[in-house]
Amino acid sequence: MFIPFVSFGQANQIRPSQKSSVTQYVGVDTQITINYSRPAVKGRVVWGNMVPYGLASADRYSNGKPFPWRAGANENTTIELNNEVKIEGTALAAGKYSIHMIPSETDWIIIFNKNNNQWGSFSYDESADALRVTVTPVEAPFQEFLIYNFGNITENSVVAFLHWEKLKIPFQINLN
Repeated sequence: MFIPFVSFGQANQIRPSQKSSVTQYVGVDTQITINYSRPAVKGRVVWGNMVPYGLASADRYSNGKPFPWRAGANENTTIELNNEVKIEGTALAAGKYSIHMIPSETDWIIIFNKNNNQWGSFSYDESADALRVTVTPVEAPFQEFLIYNFGNITENSVVAFLHWEKLKIPFQINLN
């Protein structure tokens, strides 16, 4: 007996904005992990163009509401903390948060939101914000692919930062 069978599959493809993760330990046992996808500049103007200043315009994916930048690509960028920390001087409880940003030419708002399992920022809900801080971007050497990393590490603090194109967006993390 012969049974004809046709199968169609989707070939594995490399995502244009690949997933990445960075972890830093601070103090005795505080673990900070940032998970994100890293888009490339690809010759484009990023700040104020591809990533607009202010909130992105409402569209069909955002239920007609303006929304912040997802601070990466694809799924939410997330930060996971196993202990309470202070971000820019304000307490943030242990947990996993999505990171969103509202860029401007001078100061940026970084949002830590309790909804951490979304695609982008399209369904961002301000009422789920755990913390908002304002930081100042700094000029930096050109970086083709968006990255998150840590610097200025001490026994009880670290500076986390996003680095893409010619900007770094740093935020101070201190142990309580």
